[in-house]
Amino acid sequence: MQRVDSIVEQVQALDGIETAPHRFGGVEFQIEGREVGHIHRNGLVDIPFHKKIKTQLLAEGKANDHHILPEAGWISFHVRSDADIENAVWLFKLAYIYTIRTMQRQNRVPAGIIQDAVIESLPMSEDMRAILNGLWG
Repeated sequence: MQRVDSIVEQVQALDGIETAPHRFGGVEFQIEGREVGHIHRNGLVDIPFHKKIKTQLLAEGKANDHHILPEAGWISFHVRSDADIENAVWLFKLAYIYTIRTMQRQNRVPAGIIQDAVIESLPMSEDMRAILNGLWG
């Protein structure tokens, strides 16, 4: 699927991102072996987040509950049109930032791996920014 290929290309261009086959099909994005999220060939995006981030994404209409684990912090998003590509990439960039910051707090990733430009260029609501700032102190 061309839309999926476009998303994979954009996400794997992020500093430190590696790709691997996902165990249920599709492409998994990782940073030093930790999953950032994955996309299935049918356009289904699944990403793990802190539950506060997930709640805000649902409130803003940017994602849905995970299709199998609705009570978990995971979200799902279906790429059904070209217009959905931008939102899927945005979600993966948010997951990228979230994953790296979480790993940095655990002293698992060198501080220099994240590009501040990704954070600065990612538009988000003030509520989302407050949640992220609250999680990272």
